[in-house]
Amino acid sequence: MQSAFGGIDFGTSNSTVGVIRNGQARLVALEGEQPTLPSAVFFNFEDGHTYFGRRAISDYTDSIEGRLMRSLKSVLGSSLAHEKTRIKARLIGFTDIIGFFIAHLKQRLEEDAGSSVETIVLGRPVQFVDDDAEADARAQGELEKAARAQGFKHIAFQFEPIAAALDYEQKVAREELALIVDMGGGTSDFSVVRVSPERARSTDRKGDILANRGIHIGGTDFDRLLSIAHVMPELGYLTPTKDGKRNLPASYFIDLATWQRINLVYTAKAMTDLRQIRFEAERADLVGRFIHIVEHRYGHAIAGLVERAKIALTDQSSAEVRVSLPGARFAAEITRGGLEATIGDDIERVTATVRQTIADAGVDASAITAVFLTGGSTAIPLAKRQILSLVPQASVIEGDMFGSVGLGLALDAQRKFA
Repeated sequence: MQSAFGGIDFGTSNSTVGVIRNGQARLVALEGEQPTLPSAVFFNFEDGHTYFGRRAISDYTDSIEGRLMRSLKSVLGSSLAHEKTRIKARLIGFTDIIGFFIAHLKQRLEEDAGSSVETIVLGRPVQFVDDDAEADARAQGELEKAARAQGFKHIAFQFEPIAAALDYEQKVAREELALIVDMGGGTSDFSVVRVSPERARSTDRKGDILANRGIHIGGTDFDRLLSIAHVMPELGYLTPTKDGKRNLPASYFIDLATWQRINLVYTAKAMTDLRQIRFEAERADLVGRFIHIVEHRYGHAIAGLVERAKIALTDQSSAEVRVSLPGARFAAEITRGGLEATIGDDIERVTATVRQTIADAGVDASAITAVFLTGGSTAIPLAKRQILSLVPQASVIEGDMFGSVGLGLALDAQRKFA
């Protein structure tokens, strides 16, 4: 009997698991009937259990005592990957926490398969770390080690945009020269690929992949930039000291605005530093808000409010981040124009990467016949507008925003292991 296999898209913001059933790729239900699982882990100090996904976020926002971890993929290849964080009385490595999350995905996969699963294709960005081949290789090794520790014995990797291309190819009726755009929570990845019904039956697709490029810019970067520009000033960012000689130190504001660094402001040292900063601040009232937020472990909740505002601005002209804690009441309005001004430089870098991907493929931009969009950040109007302006003649296909990569990884697993 053929052993079960699947594909895991471990994302910065959301994750999926793909399988092949009755000859078709589909996604495994990971939380209730939901095929996507927010990449979040919550260590509940009240009942001693560990929760994942929406339940993790819900417990945290319901003020249950515990520790929330998000954007864990971002630590791969960085110095944080080898550090440990305190979970109540225990020190646990960040890669071990990634392992807990992968174990949860594996459990759901095995429940769906009705058997143990030891064979998997893991998605990976074109670059975990920009312009650092050694760190990039280290990141893949860390992810592979985490997966092996959970019982996967046969592991292959596939670039996420190539996986998305394999999913797109299931729907094409003729040969296309496709630009695959996968903009997720942590990275933006691009491929130029020849796809067709005939090519889909081939086991060796190396000749069809004309170019791959990626850049470490994604939705969580846009969240950070929005928070720094529009929310952190409400907490004292860029305000001066009482003597007017300098602005307050920026590091804790940046930590609070950055998903994977929020927990760093919850340490005793950070609280001591923040109280000293408040003493020195001209606007001690604003820094007092910051301290209140830290005392109530409200940092991830604010990051979530910023993320929701960003998403709302895909359809609305303005959105509001409103905080209503007893010691921190304020509202920050963000307009569509404000969003675009804030993330404009990053979108320019993303667009330049797309342009270079097409150049790497050795084709003229006018030869691209289709653009396949996947990943939540492709919904940002500025990003979509800038990228599509490079290939105005191409047809635009919007895939499953969060599921295309997982589906493609399942197809790749079938090709490699069936």
